[in-house]
Amino acid sequence: MSVPKISKIRFGDYLIDTWYVAPYPEEYSQHAVLYICEYCMKYMKSKYVAGRHKVNCPVKHPPGDEIYRDGNISIFEVDGRKNKIYCQNLCLLAKMFLDHKTLYYDVEPFLFYIMTEADDTGCHFVGYFSKEKRSSMNYNVSCILTMPNHQRKGYGQYLIDFSYLLSKQEGKTGSPERPLSDLGLLSYRNYWKTVLFRFLHKRTDPVTIEEISSKTSMTPDDIISTLQVNNMIWPNQPMQPDLVRPASANGAPVAYRLVLDPKVMAAHLKKIDDKHFRTIDPKKLTWTPFALSRDRLAVLMGQKTIKNGEDEQHDVDVTGD
Repeated sequence: MSVPKISKIRFGDYLIDTWYVAPYPEEYSQHAVLYICEYCMKYMKSKYVAGRHKVNCPVKHPPGDEIYRDGNISIFEVDGRKNKIYCQNLCLLAKMFLDHKTLYYDVEPFLFYIMTEADDTGCHFVGYFSKEKRSSMNYNVSCILTMPNHQRKGYGQYLIDFSYLLSKQEGKTGSPERPLSDLGLLSYRNYWKTVLFRFLHKRTDPVTIEEISSKTSMTPDDIISTLQVNNMIWPNQPMQPDLVRPASANGAPVAYRLVLDPKVMAAHLKKIDDKHFRTIDPKKLTWTPFALSRDRLAVLMGQKTIKNGEDEQHDVDVTGD
């Protein structure tokens, strides 16, 4: 089999170097440059074909529902079952920038959240994350990507924050699916650190891990690991105040103390704020948690199949435990 030769993609107005190999069909992967429509995700192997497509493509934004708009930023929710080709092409695109990505074609069990920047010509693709419609592990992100031409703008943190906003709307905690890429791990550690610093900054009253979790939608494991990485949690010593009280296995409280350095937290938050990155405005979200029909839920769990023309009945809210 021939080794794929794609080294760059033409995506909108950008010529972008690829990082990893994606399993495009051989007739496309033997070209040094692959042309991809930023609106419909159709991939093409020549500049001529891409030029004709650009003139004739009727699409100017992702499929699905626009669930968030703040200025020129929009986020669309796209169902992998209803927009299968778009989502498969999106996954192929993402593979060229994500080392651990293995999902390409089985997109039906997933929802995709597409972030765009809008101007007079359309909604330009910035990045996305996907999540399972029903996650047994309560993952709120399966895959996340900010395009290289939009990195260093704070959009990775923006997408992460949006995933937690959805978890808050669902009344659940969430965590990204593992393994994370090296860049993804750095992004999440920085996000978790910032969220905890904002929550704990200037706080003096006792607080539990469960309370932090309920306010931030971070899982207790992610909270504890973030506190540990930043040397902020230690077993309590005699005569020192109990600030964190997780329950032990036998029900008795196991006291820990938070070691907070206000100057360190203030410096980190100032560094973040001085970048003037865009932030999520929860009031701009127009969204209700995804509901599956009982029949579709059974299909996703491998318990039955649905024949063509067969009705799906009885919606089920899949946000509960």
